[in-house]
Amino acid sequence: MTTQSSLSSEHGATKDQEKGGVQVFHNERSTYVPPDDNEIRRLMRKLDFRIVPLVALLYLCSFLDRVNIGHAKLGGIMEDLNISENTYFWSLSIFFVGYVIFEVPSNLFLKFMGPRKWIALIMIVWGSIMAAMAAVKNGAGLMASRFFLGLAEAGLFPGVIFFLSVWYPRRTQTIRIAIFYAASTVAGAFGGVLAFGIMHMDGLQGLRGWQWIFIIEALPTIILAFVTFFYLPDYPENSPFLNEREKEVVVNRIKEDAGPATETHFSWNQFFAAFKDLKLYLISIISLCACCPMYSLSLFMPTIVRDMGFTNLTAQAMSAPPYVFACIATILFAYSSDRRQERGFHLAAVAFIGMIGYILLITLKDKGAAGLFVAATIACCGAFPLIPLTSVWNANNTGGHTKRAVAIAFGAAVGNAGGIISGQMYRQDDAPHYVRGHSISMAMMIVGWVTALILRTHLHFENKKRERMTPEQHRIACEKEELCDKHPDFQYIL
Repeated sequence: MTTQSSLSSEHGATKDQEKGGVQVFHNERSTYVPPDDNEIRRLMRKLDFRIVPLVALLYLCSFLDRVNIGHAKLGGIMEDLNISENTYFWSLSIFFVGYVIFEVPSNLFLKFMGPRKWIALIMIVWGSIMAAMAAVKNGAGLMASRFFLGLAEAGLFPGVIFFLSVWYPRRTQTIRIAIFYAASTVAGAFGGVLAFGIMHMDGLQGLRGWQWIFIIEALPTIILAFVTFFYLPDYPENSPFLNEREKEVVVNRIKEDAGPATETHFSWNQFFAAFKDLKLYLISIISLCACCPMYSLSLFMPTIVRDMGFTNLTAQAMSAPPYVFACIATILFAYSSDRRQERGFHLAAVAFIGMIGYILLITLKDKGAAGLFVAATIACCGAFPLIPLTSVWNANNTGGHTKRAVAIAFGAAVGNAGGIISGQMYRQDDAPHYVRGHSISMAMMIVGWVTALILRTHLHFENKKRERMTPEQHRIACEKEELCDKHPDFQYIL
């Protein structure tokens, strides 16, 4: 079913000739000549240059805007607003309440409006909220603004994952999603250095340094919203930057890759089918176990580094190197995953590295700042690569546009519920070693490691079960409507 000949027959085409290794398919509307390797490489480069840098830049702004409150803390926001530690921690967590609530609805809006318009709209909204946070006067204002910031930002990550899944075949998505997601590690590194510089503006125009952090870091988001509206394509079949041949190749490659799971229309059946799928809940557990440590590191890295013995300003600068190594690890694991066409063992390996990092953070608590700093770097190299690997595994193994959009958003929503937990993990009564927070993160890594292996085993047996079907069993299984990835010819990526 996933071969070109079966694809052609599915769309009413017939193989007319086969010469020199090139198959030509005819139907009543068009003649499709499959591309050679050189044409595919040229087309992929064109797509990559148009899409990947922009979406990575968007996520850099998104991540910078959601975690800069950690730098604002070192800039004196708690003292200026006269808020308690408890209020501050809840202002961290409440962001993810809004985020979780709106992820699934946001992907449905994206499906109706198109990626270009929807992503541009939510960027203007969250950029405006970010800038307005400089005017908050108390804890209630801070919590309200963080809640609505979460609502607005909720659409970007699951939206882009879905967007990339309709442009690239399943087995080429990991490296693109990793580059997109690696922007979060760049944001962590860049955010620390940027906050270090902005804090020197303290007192300028009567504003505190933390207020300038919110204002300056909101501006690129608002500017990029307009760039997105005019530059980001929607779907391959209606993108003006592609010629007709390129559109045809992209669309046919996606159809061929999807095999029988070619449903592109909106469907309530697919919507509900997503929630009846066991693998969605397993991947969501992995997502939760990945997001909790990742967000806790992102929100508290400046504080953790400060409590290793550095000053506030130095801690902001010193929080950058772990993210640099995390960025490299994210790209390398994604490249290996695509090259080997494997997801589950890569996820388990990354979770194991993160577990080692947290074990070292706990056991080296009295051994000096250098060892703790290396351990924090190892923890980052385990926590950050988990997210793109988990997201692409979810997208790869969910067929049907509506079902995939819902599954991606739900998995991300469950994962980002970990942000609610992470905002409470590194409290001052656990300083300076934060054994409780590190222990929770270590446990999350262990659960994610085991669940990844369980899910891989489940998918392996499901593939084998489909391969062993008799012709009669296959015929009966194909009779149902909107099977998506439940079609017996659909093969899961392990």
